[in-house]
Amino acid sequence: MPAPRFKRVLLKLSGEALMGDAGYGIDPAIIDDLAQQVRTARDAGVEIAIVVGGGNIFRGVAASAKGMDRAQADYIGMLATVMNALAIQDHLEKAGVFTRVMSAIPMSTVAEPYIRRRAIRHMEKGRVVIFAAGTGNPYFTTDTTAALRALEIGADCIMKATKVDGVYDSDPRTNPDAVKFDELTYMDVLRRELKVMDSTAVTLAMDNDLPIIVFNITTDGNIVHALQGRHVGTIVRGGN
Repeated sequence: MPAPRFKRVLLKLSGEALMGDAGYGIDPAIIDDLAQQVRTARDAGVEIAIVVGGGNIFRGVAASAKGMDRAQADYIGMLATVMNALAIQDHLEKAGVFTRVMSAIPMSTVAEPYIRRRAIRHMEKGRVVIFAAGTGNPYFTTDTTAALRALEIGADCIMKATKVDGVYDSDPRTNPDAVKFDELTYMDVLRRELKVMDSTAVTLAMDNDLPIIVFNITTDGNIVHALQGRHVGTIVRGGN
């Protein structure tokens, strides 16, 4: 791999991206490919942290809409992210990548507690850190967690892995005439209410000039290509 464009990145994985074409759970092929790309990036000297969602197992917002207490539903969703984090850890370590899972909800049997300085030290030692359980608080999405953790660890960018190849003006899965954007500003995203990340996450990124790269995780090599500085998906950053 050529010299990477970024030294430290936060990779945001949605639960939906992990399940591939299945309607539920985890597609092992997707995580295997993820593990190989992460290993390639780590071997090139990139420090990587991962925030993973839980929508492939449980979605708190959806459960709340059906009558469940919102805070309770969100806590269940946080536990789903821990399950995904442990699965990713298993695949990464089988690929020869040392990892640490750090949970915002204490569960010392399976994960370390989230401590910012410890997370940074793990990354400096070449370990991939997987952040689980969101922020540990209800009403905050894993998008917001990704922006928060990226800023806390001093990441150069957020790489958001999805099931589509960038940001469109409408859903390309239902609208064949949807238009894809190569580049957007944070204000473009907020004004047009584009489905990049939630508004809290985008605002955090905007206030701290943190770029967001949105790309398709199911396309082979996309993580490595983005780290090399190739045009992949859509980039969101500041602009006039």
